[in-house]
Amino acid sequence: KLGEPLCWCAALCVLPSVFADADDASLLGGWQDVWLFRLFLNVLGYATIIIPGYFLISYFRRINYLETGRGLCFPVIKTCVFGNESKTGLLDDASPAARNESESSSSAPQAVKLFFCAAGLQASYLTWGVLQERVMTRSYGATEVKGSGERFRDSQFLVFMNRILALTVSGLWCVLFKQPRHGAPMYKYSFASLSNILSSWCQYEALKYISFPTQVLAKASKVIPVMLMGKIVSRKSYEYWEYLTAVLISLGVSMFLLSSSTGKHPSTVTTFSGVVILGGYIVFDSFTSNWQDNLFKYKMSSVQMMFGVNLFSCLFTVGSLLEQGAFFDSLAFMMRHSEFAMHAVLLSVCSAFGQLFIFYTISQFGAAVFTIIMTLRQAIAILLSCFLYGHAVTLVGGLGVAVVFLALFLRIYARSRVKKSSNRAAQTPVQKV
Repeated sequence: KLGEPLCWCAALCVLPSVFADADDASLLGGWQDVWLFRLFLNVLGYATIIIPGYFLISYFRRINYLETGRGLCFPVIKTCVFGNESKTGLLDDASPAARNESESSSSAPQAVKLFFCAAGLQASYLTWGVLQERVMTRSYGATEVKGSGERFRDSQFLVFMNRILALTVSGLWCVLFKQPRHGAPMYKYSFASLSNILSSWCQYEALKYISFPTQVLAKASKVIPVMLMGKIVSRKSYEYWEYLTAVLISLGVSMFLLSSSTGKHPSTVTTFSGVVILGGYIVFDSFTSNWQDNLFKYKMSSVQMMFGVNLFSCLFTVGSLLEQGAFFDSLAFMMRHSEFAMHAVLLSVCSAFGQLFIFYTISQFGAAVFTIIMTLRQAIAILLSCFLYGHAVTLVGGLGVAVVFLALFLRIYARSRVKKSSNRAAQTPVQKV
């Protein structure tokens, strides 16, 4: 009963921004292009796959199919519904040993390997960020004769393009390189897949309403809602430096947003719809990472996780696109604009190989080094976006950006110090008397 009034309150908060943005004729072509309506259609499409799947899984569990089932479909149903229910420790428990082995090797090969990882991550995700902004905020086919051209509006098709290539790359990797025996029921990937689709859709869709630098800063500051949820829901306690850095991040983001110029560069105006969509991104992305952490209790590699999540992502998105009739419309747009086709393919290539670079970097150097590289990438992405697309950043806004990244690096440093001190304490022998 409590959930119903909360849902109505959320709807009342969101709807005014939806109708206000619907009046912007330069951005929206009609009611079907209002972001909340598009989101509703997408979720409706996913529901046509999820609901029958739920009833099938419930049916097979109710009849105890694992004991009574036979025939050609038995292995498929067993893998999808039951899997290997025995859970083991995280597969990544072996990664610290691999890192210790690599740390003991000579420094020159390690430096080369670190440069390779950093260059791969920066090239993949900087290119991805530039192309993402180009695809979502600029027109295609603009000429003096034809006029301003046309914009690509279907964020879900871009999500599908990213996922189909990531599925292909991860599938080939699983075939070419030995993987552990798979244990998780396949349907469990669908939860992370659904939230991953929605977070990616929010990420693309938000660029219709806010600037790319604002989006990057908002993503960098998601530690704040994570801490709030941890405090409220899980009753977690945090160190003083965590509160300090959270306050600094809030201060920096506020400085940037409040100093954004609305006169000369309307693309930098942060609309309420953009804030709501970014909030959705943070919520869905947080759920995805937490659910994946839970799935790693089964014995699996990161690439197997990548394959399972992207398999369901392709199923959900292509089903929804076909039901809406948007799949062939997007293909027709690609046929009309070869430049868009090239951008969409390159966007997907960067996304897929970027994920592989993430897994490789963490396995070789650990999460701390990876976090430093990606934090630097976010700072460079903001500078690159301002340079290429002419976003105006005032002196106060620039100071706000600097404060955010200073706080992020302080978090990395403090966390590494705490981890080292705890490891040192654990390794100290206790003398018995």
